[in-house]
Amino acid sequence: MPTLLLRYSGLALFALGLLLLTGCGFQLKQASYIPADLRDMVLVAKDPKSALLEQLTLDLQRAQVNLTPKDSKTAAELVIVKDTLERQTLSLFKNGQVAQYELAYSVTYQLTRKGREPSEHHFELYRTYQDDPDQALAKSKEMELLLTELRRRASQRIIRQLSQL
Repeated sequence: MPTLLLRYSGLALFALGLLLLTGCGFQLKQASYIPADLRDMVLVAKDPKSALLEQLTLDLQRAQVNLTPKDSKTAAELVIVKDTLERQTLSLFKNGQVAQYELAYSVTYQLTRKGREPSEHHFELYRTYQDDPDQALAKSKEMELLLTELRRRASQRIIRQLSQL
């Protein structure tokens, strides 16, 4: 009898947890669905060696977008107009050296779809970065990892915005 009571109380707790989880509006994140007219795309950047261009190429291929040559007349065109990183001082050590930065990574891109006017989009991503002059090598590696993460998030954001068009 006590094991039966434990079994039902565990089941009741699980059901209550599910009810609370769905009641608060939680939903699993779905994969980004790229519209049919964007399945064939020309991807261009003002800087052809841009790390964002490389990341976006990989992510678009994962999203099953067919990247076509630049001379394609039927494909949509996505142009990365500008991606810049700005660094702003947030705090200083007592000796006047910088202790913390805010990194602002801004991206501007333009999407041209067949039969529509080109639309330009802009967004910014922010991260804080703590600097320590005594550990310059480790901090430069950390900065490199932060930049890679910012580019990856920017690429994901572009794809998410494309899926909402």
